[in-house]
Amino acid sequence: MNRTRILIALLLLGGLLARADAAPWVAGLHRLSLTDPVDARPMQALVFYPSSGQAHPVRIEGYQTRVAEEAPVAMGQFPLLVISHGNTGSPMALHDLANGLARQGFVVVAVVHPGDNNRDHSRLGTLSNLYGRPLQISAAITAARADALLAPYLNDGKVGVIGYSAGGETALILSGARPDLERLRRYCEERPSDADACKTHGVLIADHSELAPKADPRIGAVMLMAPLSLMFGRHALAGVQVPALIYSGDRDQLLALEHNADALARKLPVTPDYRLLAGAGHFVFMAPCDAEQHQRMPALCKDADGVDRRHIHRSLRSETTAFFSQALGVPEPAERSAALGQPEGQRNP
Repeated sequence: MNRTRILIALLLLGGLLARADAAPWVAGLHRLSLTDPVDARPMQALVFYPSSGQAHPVRIEGYQTRVAEEAPVAMGQFPLLVISHGNTGSPMALHDLANGLARQGFVVVAVVHPGDNNRDHSRLGTLSNLYGRPLQISAAITAARADALLAPYLNDGKVGVIGYSAGGETALILSGARPDLERLRRYCEERPSDADACKTHGVLIADHSELAPKADPRIGAVMLMAPLSLMFGRHALAGVQVPALIYSGDRDQLLALEHNADALARKLPVTPDYRLLAGAGHFVFMAPCDAEQHQRMPALCKDADGVDRRHIHRSLRSETTAFFSQALGVPEPAERSAALGQPEGQRNP
């Protein structure tokens, strides 16, 4: 990249961050269907992307968001991000982060992990879930790059992964970590009351013994929120050579901090940017709740006194935008592509 291109990139990044509340685009929403690599059955993903269409309020799985459904993608070349949700979760629980990143120029694919989502728990505690989740994220990257709506506007650079809770484990495997199943067994022997990590008493069900951890060389950066990472010692993390941004709450009520985020931040070979949020619990990273959600799922919506989830999420959106812009390259709107001598709406060779 020559000096002029660097200057343009820095100016654009500064503009994006300065306009965090007045985003350049609205968020489009595209429903992506693909095939689960574990068993060849259909799986689904929601894609949030920059659009110049007209956004409207919609409610999906009980979450209210504002999107332009199936609207045209804004002209330009945009980095690709993929989200992996937590155990028994939903990608819509992270809709505000995905929406905000799309409005700043990222294409964000939020998968629904088969067998481990809010409607289907059939793969919990299995090898096919541990090793299948990363394969599903890789399949979503391939599907997005082949999708007729999205493909012309995706750049050819590295891909970012956002992982929440068990999605953090998924993101680490994709970036080169290799789980140590013996660490899980020992942990559950010592802490059998940990219902979240030790549902199968530390021994995973070998339903697909042919599966193994598989990194994806397309991954260029990871952003992790309250990551489940107790299966990774220093040796298991040696292959992770990408930048990482890690968030955790110091009052996480599900994951023991000293065995997960704290330990991970110390052991990653590339020193991460680690941000510990005072007073925050495990669910603070889920989108802020409206009144209906507070009534329906109060345990997921209520934060400790003094914890402002909306403020935290404003910071998450702006800091994640800056992190991925630096790690993957800034989004290139059509006017910037033209300034750099690139045809509009075409991918780099």
